[in-house]
Amino acid sequence: MKQRLILFISAILMLSSCGKQLDLFPHSGISPDAVTADDLPALRLGMYNNMQNDPKVHSFITFDILGGNLTGSSGNPLDIINSTLSPLNSIVAASWNGYFSALFQVNNIISICESLPASEVRNRTLGEAYYFRGLIYFNLVTRWGDVPILRKNTLEKPFRKPVTEVWAFVEENLNQAAALLGTSESYYYVSADAVTALRARVMLSQGKMTEATTYAESLITSGKYKLDAFEKIFRKLGNTEVIFAFENISEESSINISDLFYTYAHPNKGQGTYKPARDVVDSYAANDNRKNISIVNIAGTECINKYPSGQTGRDPVIISRIAEMYLISAEAQGRLNGIGRLNQLRSFRGLVNLTVSNDDSYIDAILLERKRELLAENFMYHDLIRLGKAIKNLGILSHQTLLPIPGRELQLNGNLIPNPGY
Repeated sequence: MKQRLILFISAILMLSSCGKQLDLFPHSGISPDAVTADDLPALRLGMYNNMQNDPKVHSFITFDILGGNLTGSSGNPLDIINSTLSPLNSIVAASWNGYFSALFQVNNIISICESLPASEVRNRTLGEAYYFRGLIYFNLVTRWGDVPILRKNTLEKPFRKPVTEVWAFVEENLNQAAALLGTSESYYYVSADAVTALRARVMLSQGKMTEATTYAESLITSGKYKLDAFEKIFRKLGNTEVIFAFENISEESSINISDLFYTYAHPNKGQGTYKPARDVVDSYAANDNRKNISIVNIAGTECINKYPSGQTGRDPVIISRIAEMYLISAEAQGRLNGIGRLNQLRSFRGLVNLTVSNDDSYIDAILLERKRELLAENFMYHDLIRLGKAIKNLGILSHQTLLPIPGRELQLNGNLIPNPGY
């Protein structure tokens, strides 16, 4: 996106006052029935903006916060895990509200596109909307488990649907997206490959290892992507790694991850809210060529270094890249068949090949490599949950394997049942 352009497609707002009703038509909105194919480019950019901004900055690092990768002032990762996992926590509430706010706009665009005749721009916009709806529901189900499924916007108070139905809905949307999308003008726009990458992640999350392998390998062997240097990937240089990312340019973005990681002593300044946990820092060998871009020491304090702008600008937010596909393939194929992919990644990052004697040790090796490779990219908590290692590794309670439904949402909608334990 090269400009900030948001077109809100709103339902008519009905307010009552002194027994009268007033129809309000915001100047920035038009009725969905009035939209034509000529409006789709603006709608499309608005959708990208909503997807990028509505869930708020912490949503892009929640799984690092909860996965033990980060610490706060106490230096103990469990302290920020416990403080975050509260129904009253603002991070939890902002993410929940943000995902459903983005869903409102995505559902509007799907409804509009489905009412228009097929064309290149209509099909592309609809395919992107289906991808985004799949991504939204992936984020919802991996955080809260059972969640309402909203195919269309509604004023009704919805009930939560079982996890199995939510996963099926994610797959349905990605299937629809794949049927409509091809290549994109850059990796800052959704492509068929971005759909495939998310499909691989979705299948791995459900334990569908054959499908996860197929999707991941199709990207690895496509010839379109290659492992690349971290200084290219995370310094906004041309690279062969990224499959899809939000461009996140300053003019349109409220998402400043770097500000949460750099301290004020850094030349670009920052709040320094979160630091990498000690075990994360120690996990990088001296010859690991990811180390300096992943972590930097600023005046004696270790800081996450993947987002370099500090308070001075914005950095792209990567949603999928080819290294994740190597890790998915390595895990999904199992120890005997997958270790080759794991060692290919390790070798490219400057590390020696591993020899692993049993399956449990192999999963631990995969997790450690995911921690080093995908630090601050929003993976670890979900990785530990799906592999059944969160309670032991993090020291959390059994109910903390799901996020709490925000307290205000429970008050507003009595049909929402709290997650047990909260």
